[in-house]
Amino acid sequence: MKRVGVLLLGALPVIAAGVYLAVPDDSADSADTASSASSSSQATAKSARDDAKDRAEEEREADDALIADLPPGLAAPAKKELAQQLVSSAENSTTKWRTAYGSIEDVGDGDGYTAGIVGFCTGTHDLLMLVERYTEAHPDNGLAKYLPALREVDGSDSHEGLDPGFTAAWQAEAELPAFRAAQEEERDRVYFEPAVRLAKLDGLGTLGQFVYYDAMVFHGPDTDAEGFYGLRERAMAKARTPGQGGSEKAYLDTFLDVREQAMRDKRPGIDTSRVDTAQRRFLAAGNMELATPLVWEMYGDTYRVP
Repeated sequence: MKRVGVLLLGALPVIAAGVYLAVPDDSADSADTASSASSSSQATAKSARDDAKDRAEEEREADDALIADLPPGLAAPAKKELAQQLVSSAENSTTKWRTAYGSIEDVGDGDGYTAGIVGFCTGTHDLLMLVERYTEAHPDNGLAKYLPALREVDGSDSHEGLDPGFTAAWQAEAELPAFRAAQEEERDRVYFEPAVRLAKLDGLGTLGQFVYYDAMVFHGPDTDAEGFYGLRERAMAKARTPGQGGSEKAYLDTFLDVREQAMRDKRPGIDTSRVDTAQRRFLAAGNMELATPLVWEMYGDTYRVP
């Protein structure tokens, strides 16, 4: 179809010339008028787009300036390490998150294979994005041959085209420093950095930044009702963020209520430890900065960070 389109575009000047020679001058004048009006309309639309782009850029620069004046919060190296330990206790049942690069299994949640340090899934697009970006930098990697299959199963729990070799290929690739670095970069790009940035703009401290980050990992950076941005909108409809003059504790309580309900709606009977016996516990204790020592429970196991 693209080739047909190109041929038609190439023929347009010839067709236009034939029409010009066959019609009276007043038709040509009308055509000129219509052309001028169309050009003017296009120029107006382009100007509007440019203005919107400029405004968005100005807003982003203002946000960047605001964030630059704030404490690092969860982005501080020690707090970021703690955040990975907390997430890993939920995703991989260990605080030693660096042991999870090669983890991969189908946990039966409808998202296909779950793998790596934050549970990238074959059914939720993030694993596909990771392998695509990794392959751009390292074309001869051991996962590249599975890209067609990964694109086919994206959005489903299917293993078609992946079994029996994909899990072994993932584990082998995870032995390489380049793939480990790729996992960390994708985690930061898709989940950590957007969550921390938005939490800071909402006026949230370190705990609130972690609450956003963990929700982003579990629910995905989606705008639908069950995605992170959908949950945030629902919480903001019920409580004001600190950035809007509201109570930080009250807003986080509301956000966790909304999030926990979404977890249960998606998977009835799900264990909500990552909310109930971790984040709510920190919030109830008033530990808004995630100060250590820290103790929490996950699926019946107790974890401690001294």
